[in-house]
Amino acid sequence: MANPFNFNIMKKINLFLFAGLLAGILQACHGSKNSGTTDSTSTVTKTTDSTKVVTTDTSKMNSNADSTFAKKAAIGGITEVALGKVALTKASNTKIRDFAHMMVVDHGKANDELMGIAKKKNMSLPTVPDVEHQAKIDSLTALSGVDFDKAYINAMVEGHQKTLSLMQDEASNGKDADLKAFAAKTAPVVQMHLNAINKIQSNMK
Repeated sequence: MANPFNFNIMKKINLFLFAGLLAGILQACHGSKNSGTTDSTSTVTKTTDSTKVVTTDTSKMNSNADSTFAKKAAIGGITEVALGKVALTKASNTKIRDFAHMMVVDHGKANDELMGIAKKKNMSLPTVPDVEHQAKIDSLTALSGVDFDKAYINAMVEGHQKTLSLMQDEASNGKDADLKAFAAKTAPVVQMHLNAINKIQSNMK
């Protein structure tokens, strides 16, 4: 006949093993749920990071377009002032010298304003003409008298046509509010300069 005491011990052992097995199953299920939650969070994070990259790239494109405008405007303005100073000593025509004085004053003010905007935005701009514009300055500096007058007038007509187009484009399509406002403000001044030099050119023909 079986010992009742041994039977009770076996029953307790089996119950303990069953309870341990059940706890292991529950823990495994809980771990699986946590794993699924982690994967979901990771996916969301990756999606968010991807969105941020796209936004940054777009911002850089806009910034690069405005930066290109600012650099071209800076070089153009510096060249106008430099050529104006040369014309003040080289030009034989009084009206050309008056125009040159206007270039030094007006473009000098515009250059200072543009540099102020660039400084506020930590944007680095040229402070001297590039190779192409310096070559033009050197070429005109080598001339004198009527030859200088004609070459300077041609350079001013061509230069102000390009500058006017540059300002109008930025005023219409620029993304940076400060640079866009600068272009809109400067465009009418450049147009006035172009009208003035066209009139001088017509009177000299």
